[in-house]
Amino acid sequence: MAQSPAIPVFWDIKERLQKPDLSEITRVRFLTTTDFPPFNFLDGSGRLTGFHIDLARAICAELDIVDKCQIQALPWAELEPAFQAKEGEAILAGLSVTAASREKYAFSRSYLQFPARFAVAKAAKISEPIPGGLKGQRIGVVAGSAHEAMLRAYFPDVQVVTFDKPELASADLKAGKISGVFGDGMRLAFWLAGSDSGGCCSFAGGPYLAPEFLGTGMAVAVAKDNPALAHAVDYALQQITARGTFAELYLRYFPISFF
Repeated sequence: MAQSPAIPVFWDIKERLQKPDLSEITRVRFLTTTDFPPFNFLDGSGRLTGFHIDLARAICAELDIVDKCQIQALPWAELEPAFQAKEGEAILAGLSVTAASREKYAFSRSYLQFPARFAVAKAAKISEPIPGGLKGQRIGVVAGSAHEAMLRAYFPDVQVVTFDKPELASADLKAGKISGVFGDGMRLAFWLAGSDSGGCCSFAGGPYLAPEFLGTGMAVAVAKDNPALAHAVDYALQQITARGTFAELYLRYFPISFF
């Protein structure tokens, strides 16, 4: 029997969050970009679409403010100036949550994180559990990346093989020059599902979430003086998760789960 795709859950649906009263809000404008597929992009007809677009609409629907919601796409470099000019109330575009960004924005809780994963050749003799099964194996990773630091810290028994680009590591994995690749799970999922991999490989082991290496994931940014909107987004995200809407959106845009 085929396994169901793994759906990431970042919420305790039993946690009680109070539904916010947004009756006094006149509008909520979500700022995003057009060049970050599958999160935000223009489809063949020039229509703005993507995971972030559908997520913004789901948030607005959950908060009963569909008629007050707007979504505007801008080049990445113009997002912050537009927000500072009060041309939007929220940024939904994969803005990293860092100490520096927290000085500028208030954030919702994380709605998506990016785990590190191992992709291995199907013919490789790697056994579970992964930590022991990788001993002595040649594992590719991007040089100088957070994934390299994480690989060396968590898996000291592997032979680390560094590459300048993830595409080069994947090519060597497909060619059988290395036994596995350690890297961003989302990128690897798209490679495994695409024609470039030729069906050579698969994920091995589970997802690795390590905030100290990989950060805390994606969150919705709002003005620092508007924490109420961040809390409202939190409420909506929790309800979207509980209703199964998040799972539907996740599988729509990430049919090969990276969790």
